[in-house]
Amino acid sequence: MAATSGVHADSTMEIQIVHSRSGDIITTLGDLHAKSTVGDIKKAFFKEKSKYYPDRQSFRTEPRGKVIKDTETLESLGIKNGGKLYFKDLGPQVGWTTVFLTEYAGPLVIYLAFYTRPALIYGAEAATLPYAKVVNIAAGCWTFHYAKRLLETIFVHRFSHATMPIRNIFKNSLYYWGFAAFVAYFVNHPLYTPPAYGDIQVYGGLAVFALSELGNFSIHLALRSLRPPGLHIHNDTEYEFSDMLL
Repeated sequence: MAATSGVHADSTMEIQIVHSRSGDIITTLGDLHAKSTVGDIKKAFFKEKSKYYPDRQSFRTEPRGKVIKDTETLESLGIKNGGKLYFKDLGPQVGWTTVFLTEYAGPLVIYLAFYTRPALIYGAEAATLPYAKVVNIAAGCWTFHYAKRLLETIFVHRFSHATMPIRNIFKNSLYYWGFAAFVAYFVNHPLYTPPAYGDIQVYGGLAVFALSELGNFSIHLALRSLRPPGLHIHNDTEYEFSDMLL
């Protein structure tokens, strides 16, 4: 299929970038080709409008159409010389790694603040009272879990998208940080009482925790293998194995 009107596929093209909501023409991009990808268009648009860095851009072929992947070409989309792409501003973005580190660092710091500084939370008398053994174990488990999540974010996870809207970091952090404070307040409270069934319940729960953490880590490693480095797609040949794990 020809990508331009009466010209070869390697001829230069111009396309209009139109605001998806207002319908106004924002700019016209030239020096494009039928094989130019949406990713190329994002870079060209960024040169014209430096406010809109590539991760902040979203393009469609219709004002309310489906978002186009960066790998699509003008040829594959059927866009000819003088055609249009509809632009939507996704707003300020933040990296997924930053979001995850913020989400997981908060619960670690908040819980340990309750555990190590009870006088600040419950009053001066709380600092003189010893913790039950299970409370110390709980603090160790909590620390291990969130330290593991932080290390996985840095060394294991591969994300399908580089960024997300910056507002999400506040929404997600409120959830993680809020429940961390809720759990920490009651587990580390001076009036906390150990489990009714004693060591059997404590060490049984600890064994389940250890197995769960190991299983969780193994799945994260498996999911990592489904996405080759630098790519935003999964390895389809591994879906069946992934489905069994999940």
